Amino acid sequence: MNRVILHYIIKKFLKTFSIIVIGFYCFGVILNLFEEIEFFKNTDAKFYLPITLTLILIPGMIIKLLPFIIFVSSMWFMLSIRNNKDLLTLKIFGFSNLKIFFILALISFILGWLILALINPLTSTMSKYYEQTKSNYAKDVDHLVAFNKNGLWIKENLKIGKRIISADELKDKSLNNITILHLTEKNDFIEKIFADKADISNNQWVLFNVKLFKQENNLNTVSVYENYEVNSSYNYEKITSLFKNFDTMSFLEIIFKYNTLLKQGYNKTFLDKTLHILLTIPFLLMMMTGIASILTLNSLNKTNNLKYILLSFLILIFVFYFKDLFLALGQTGKISLFLSIWSPVLALSFFIFIGVLQINEK
Repeated sequence: MNRVILHYIIKKFLKTFSIIVIGFYCFGVILNLFEEIEFFKNTDAKFYLPITLTLILIPGMIIKLLPFIIFVSSMWFMLSIRNNKDLLTLKIFGFSNLKIFFILALISFILGWLILALINPLTSTMSKYYEQTKSNYAKDVDHLVAFNKNGLWIKENLKIGKRIISADELKDKSLNNITILHLTEKNDFIEKIFADKADISNNQWVLFNVKLFKQENNLNTVSVYENYEVNSSYNYEKITSLFKNFDTMSFLEIIFKYNTLLKQGYNKTFLDKTLHILLTIPFLLMMMTGIASILTLNSLNKTNNLKYILLSFLILIFVFYFKDLFLALGQTGKISLFLSIWSPVLALSFFIFIGVLQINEK
């Protein structure tokens, strides 16, 4: 009998969670679709492109909202079993408040890891496609910056043509083994620059050990410089900031390619921050289920759900404000980044431990 009841709890909770996710997805599609249509209305994009981009963008947003979604799912599930007297039936068959909490918390915890391992890599890939596609149609985008297995690539539009830059790696505010190619608007060759290193701490790049190949009046010339300056619209901060998009980094990619990403020039602080934020997701899902349990399992009586809805939103606002406050303290160096990310989880764990002990007595 206990196995049948356990199967009922798991099935009903997952069904509730799925309904909430679908609801959030549909709501997100409706809201974002208007923005995408507005963006593409004066372009030559196909009519279905705004719809496609909207459909692939929303899953990444859903992952950001997972703590909120699991909280709503838990509240809905527990209020429904309480109001239809299923909670009383569960207790008759030996399922205490504590046991129900542990079942739901474990489901939420496992869901978090499954989403990180299976869903997050897909959503990060879709987010990358979304960003790349929109950049091709953005009128104010005159550049392209990309990290790949061959290093860093930059395309920069100039008044006299275009500039294509490649480098093996970005390290300590410098580009190593850099090549700069200047072309006309018609892609005719102007000059090519080779350098061992380039200091890009500001927009006035300083190149070291430079060889410059230039074509003038159908003659090819080669010049050698110890130092050579190139003015660019990019600097170290601007380049690295273009890759601080949380959505495009998957959990598995950071885990298995951490050192490779560092060598390619990704900021270590950003990678560590992203990794730990993703690691907190399963624990936050479990904590949010705990908060919902504390609010709803303290009584068997059928009640007005409105007060629980209002109270839930107030608690969520406080939790997310508390979480963002600590993250801001970590980013400004007031406390360590590790502590700023995990402190809210530890604080919630202590609160839930006390709350769950209280509801277990009822």
